[in-house]
Amino acid sequence: MAESGESNKNKLKLYSYWRSSCSQRVRIALNLKDFLKLNPLGYVPALVDGEIVISDSFAILMYLEEKYPQHPLLPSDLQKKALNYQAANVVCSSIQPLQNLAVLKYIKEKVGPDEVIPWVQSHINKGFAALEKLLKDSAGKYATGNEVSMADLFIEPQIHGAIKRFNVDMTQFPLLSRLHVAYSELPAFQNAMPENQPDASPSSVT
Repeated sequence: MAESGESNKNKLKLYSYWRSSCSQRVRIALNLKDFLKLNPLGYVPALVDGEIVISDSFAILMYLEEKYPQHPLLPSDLQKKALNYQAANVVCSSIQPLQNLAVLKYIKEKVGPDEVIPWVQSHINKGFAALEKLLKDSAGKYATGNEVSMADLFIEPQIHGAIKRFNVDMTQFPLLSRLHVAYSELPAFQNAMPENQPDASPSSVT
């Protein structure tokens, strides 16, 4: 449960799944915005705030951004803000949906089990190449500058999954590899890692 320091009736509650990159994005945002007692309780990211229930990671992030302005995730500069939206969209539209368990199960059953990893790697490589091109002139310490922004919340969970689950060769992507190292130094990111969640499966994270 993520607590905001408000009265009990106003506490935020996040329902998530330890290995979900969508959930990981939201956990990072909550950590950055100082909700330090996060306790994922269920499956897929759904945020409960009083009588409000939000079940899409992008919608949750935008809700948190509007309601809790501390540590803004979107820059005030319109060009950089648009860049954040573009990077987030590459991940949530062109990579992540194509590696969902339902899709992988379909590939395994209809095409063959040996085709699952090549399928995922192909789409991750394509998306990562797009991100490298998109961010090459704007990246600083992080994706769109020297402050953590929304793009970073989408990029790091995808990199983590690419390495840990799908054995993607990151030497092809020097910018993303550099960002991955920078994220490893941030407690908000590390505390949100799948393997650090209370519902993580020990056999799956070793």
